[in-house]
Amino acid sequence: MSITLDGYAASHRTVRELPAQNPRWKDTRLRSSKYLNNMIEQDHRGVKSRINPMLGFKVFDRAAVTIAGVELLHRVRKGQFNLGRLLVRGQAAPAIWHAVLSA
Repeated sequence: MSITLDGYAASHRTVRELPAQNPRWKDTRLRSSKYLNNMIEQDHRGVKSRINPMLGFKVFDRAAVTIAGVELLHRVRKGQFNLGRLLVRGQAAPAIWHAVLSA
């Protein structure tokens, strides 16, 4: 896994310390890129607006599931999810969403 951060030193130190806390972070690669991080932050702006009222995530697994759901929603909206095999072309959004989650 690769993590991209801007130049904030405290974030870099925290990511470097992750493998000592949990072995599953052992193969994490840390990258620093001011501009790449800006693109990622722009992409996750919608996630942040939904999460802020909840005061963030308390459990990592719930964060992963929620973010995966938001990413799936973006793919469906952008037409990057193959809806043809689900036989839902031209249907209303709730029917499409139900078919995607059931797949």
